[in-house]
Amino acid sequence: MKTVSIQEAEENLSQLVDEAANGEPFVIARAGKPLVTVVAVDEAAAQEVTGPRKRRIGFLKGQFFIPEDMDKALDKEIEDLFYGARD
Repeated sequence: MKTVSIQEAEENLSQLVDEAANGEPFVIARAGKPLVTVVAVDEAAAQEVTGPRKRRIGFLKGQFFIPEDMDKALDKEIEDLFYGARD
């Protein structure tokens, strides 16, 4: 990954942004020490740079009901598919 100084980044920002958008991330350094990494937005999202998604666990609690025997109706159909219909 390419490393550039802040001054070089200021002078060539448009070109560097184009490169990052085309999948070539780069590091901006100050006095030789890396400060930030610039990556395309899609790549940043994939790397979760933008932060984790907030999830609301249990937000559907009590909104629907699943009967205990909901799979019983399918037992015969599944058996027929697995073993072949027995008439």
